[in-house]
Amino acid sequence: MSLKLNPVEAVACCSPLAREPLSEPEAEAVAPLLKALADPVRLRLMSMVASHEGGEACVCDLNDAFDLSQPTISHHLKILHEAGLLDREKRGVWVYYRARTEALQNLAALIGGHAL
Repeated sequence: MSLKLNPVEAVACCSPLAREPLSEPEAEAVAPLLKALADPVRLRLMSMVASHEGGEACVCDLNDAFDLSQPTISHHLKILHEAGLLDREKRGVWVYYRARTEALQNLAALIGGHAL
């Protein structure tokens, strides 16, 4: 029986790219994570949340950095959350996002060639 990993789990268990080639299932499991980051808006959002004071950011903190509507920003944040790159917590009317640093570290190790 094959165990299906989510993209974050797949990245965590893969050897660095420079060490050995990814298998087809590993590549298919990791690709959604990379696709989530491949959009310039999402890449900026990820950077803004990860570097925000206190390690988390509210949607209200992110809207002004873009010439996009709040629903569009929320949609991009949802994609990052569903990929496993962000955690979120609703507080009153606002949603706060926190970067999943372990996911970013594992992705860096995969691409950069350093095992954690």
